[in-house]
Amino acid sequence: MPCLPWYGQIDGILQANLDIMRAFFLYCLFLCPLGLFCQVDFNKGWKMKPGDDPVYAKAACIDQDWAAVSPLQNWEMQGLPQYDGYVWYRLHFYLPRNLLSSSYLKDSVRFLLGPIDDVDACYLNGVKIGQNGHFPDEGKDAYRTAWDVPRRYVLPVNHLALHWDAENVLALRVYDGGGPGGMFDNVERSAGAVDVLDFVKMTVQHRALQKTEKNGFNYATQFENQYQKPIAGSLTVQVFAFKGQKKPLKTLQFPVNIPAKGKQEILAHLESVGRNWVYFEFKEQLSGKTTHQWQETPYVLTPKAGDRPEIHNPAVYGARPGVPFLYKIAASGKAPVSYASKGFPPGVKINAATGVISGTLQQRGMFNITLFATNSAGSDSKTILLVVGDNICLTPPMGWNSWNCWGLQVSDEKVRAAADALLSSGLADYGWNYINIDDGWEAPGRNAQTGAIETNEKFPNMPALSDYLHKKGFKMGIYSSPGPKTCGNFLGSYQHEAQDAQTWADWGVDYLKYDWCSYSGIAPEKPDLEAYKHPYAVMRAALNATNRDIVYSMCQYGMGDVWHWGEEVGGNLWRTTGDITDTWESMSGIGFSQDSLHSFARPGHWNDPDMLVVGHLGWSEQLHPSRLTPSEQYTHISLWAMLSAPLLIGCDLTKIDDFTFNLLANDEVLAIDQDHDGRQAEKKQQGPDYEIWVKALSDGSQAIAIFNRSEQDRDITTDWAALGLANYKTVRDVWQQKDIGKFGKTWHGAVYGHGVRLLRVY
Repeated sequence: MPCLPWYGQIDGILQANLDIMRAFFLYCLFLCPLGLFCQVDFNKGWKMKPGDDPVYAKAACIDQDWAAVSPLQNWEMQGLPQYDGYVWYRLHFYLPRNLLSSSYLKDSVRFLLGPIDDVDACYLNGVKIGQNGHFPDEGKDAYRTAWDVPRRYVLPVNHLALHWDAENVLALRVYDGGGPGGMFDNVERSAGAVDVLDFVKMTVQHRALQKTEKNGFNYATQFENQYQKPIAGSLTVQVFAFKGQKKPLKTLQFPVNIPAKGKQEILAHLESVGRNWVYFEFKEQLSGKTTHQWQETPYVLTPKAGDRPEIHNPAVYGARPGVPFLYKIAASGKAPVSYASKGFPPGVKINAATGVISGTLQQRGMFNITLFATNSAGSDSKTILLVVGDNICLTPPMGWNSWNCWGLQVSDEKVRAAADALLSSGLADYGWNYINIDDGWEAPGRNAQTGAIETNEKFPNMPALSDYLHKKGFKMGIYSSPGPKTCGNFLGSYQHEAQDAQTWADWGVDYLKYDWCSYSGIAPEKPDLEAYKHPYAVMRAALNATNRDIVYSMCQYGMGDVWHWGEEVGGNLWRTTGDITDTWESMSGIGFSQDSLHSFARPGHWNDPDMLVVGHLGWSEQLHPSRLTPSEQYTHISLWAMLSAPLLIGCDLTKIDDFTFNLLANDEVLAIDQDHDGRQAEKKQQGPDYEIWVKALSDGSQAIAIFNRSEQDRDITTDWAALGLANYKTVRDVWQQKDIGKFGKTWHGAVYGHGVRLLRVY
């Protein structure tokens, strides 16, 4: 039913709602002076309607028949599967003037709405108060996404759109050009009075120890003041053994004096070892208000690698005959390391100094290849199975992708820096070998004479970049869309598929991420299965016609249950979900939803729950440490390994710290992901706030992941028989890389909040 004017009439339901709002106002009248309840919560009460009509912005629009939705999940998860286009959200709320009583300033009101995917305009009582991004109907090539920008609007208290002590209506016009759409993420959404504290941004970051500091950890608390006057206060830092502990282990206090429009940093050194919780509280002097953060201290479980070489390549590798071959021996150990191999069929040679093997293999078949690595501390060898035939990507791809750190600001310089850091950090020694350029490399238009796709000024010479990466043993990935435009509004491959595939092959591309994006404007409004398959089959045929092994990553968010047909159209991996963000809700919601897909993963064809969100991220030039706690990051890597998921690092590798390196360089964890048989784990047991997943490994052992989904630390008991593991006894802690004993019927142990115990039994 379309929106209609009220004509001044309010039915019984609306009258009842107003009675509730008046009660809410009286509640605030008494509690706000005490600082107990001084903002309006916007995380409930939203309604949604697909389509686009300007009348939806008006306060008088009747929206009783609109669907009730949660702002914590995108609209694909709430009744609009595979929908791209316009949607409106509306929220009715009561705005008590008493909100201002708790503010020192009392001059303005702020509205926090969180991120919205991917363009929106916000109306308050029919008055437009802000917009993020640009809608497609604003002119030719106007569309610009702003999906990751937290929406924040500030209005003076006398603004005509504010209805004090009365009902107000927020209306959001939202457009999504591809993938998940609308509101998402568990963040604060509210209305409240602007106070001095709103002008202060407090960021807490873990810092590496100085050479003179042997134990403990450093935290830098950074303050940024956007106010026109200096802001003063105090910072309290307290260390606790666990959240909820009444008495802190240590307390430190620091004066805070932030210059007007300036910054201040306070460094706290805390002498403690292992996992603790640190509480940071800033109390602003004028208003007396506080803001706080909790930080779980990074705790490293992975033992440091020794000086002696260890080879970490997966036990199987696939390549096609008659195309360029590139393979790097991945071996940790004290530099320099020399490399050798035997058993390769004719056509390739090895660089003994780098371990890079290149050339062209003509002979089909299966070959047992022995790899060798030698240094001053000793040597190591490993035999792998080389399969030269029609199938590639026999283990999930491992590497780096530019999107989660740089977004559309990716450049040739940043890509080279990532490759250099992957080598210098030692991560390349553990098999991380793809360097993938995501959206943002494309020129505004095609070559006027040939129609070929070209690069923009940020990538002056793509063949030279490819050559740079290949010489270091890395493979290069590229990004495009089957539509006329990419998600970032750059050129897509629509009607140029064969030409683009050949261009990429000529550049030396080894991996293609193919993102649905604007193809929603080409496909039928309600695509059937063949419509979903068609653009991906077209590009696969184009890739097959080139003279390169190009891994094919189908990015279309699980539409049409892609896991049923992704292999049929030639996909090596296919996204099963929407985009991931660095929050517990996003990561855990995606990861734990994959259980039903275990039967569709196999060598050469993988379910893809999206890229990793550890390290420094930002989707732009503004990077920040992952918002996942250390325990949540252990869960993230463990779960992706159990899922046999592609592992694509999404952080700035030039800023990698010891903790992040520990997450990404545990060869036993990586071996679970890269296991020869390629099975995906299954959820075998579930209890209150915990899950136990089991993955069969090719050597006959079993990997077990015990996940604590609650925030509190807890003891969890496993029953071997219930897990189908009655014949297994010896238990190995995979993160700590040590056997922890023999257990006859059960295993019992502590699991940190939102954490994991990753075990292998044999």
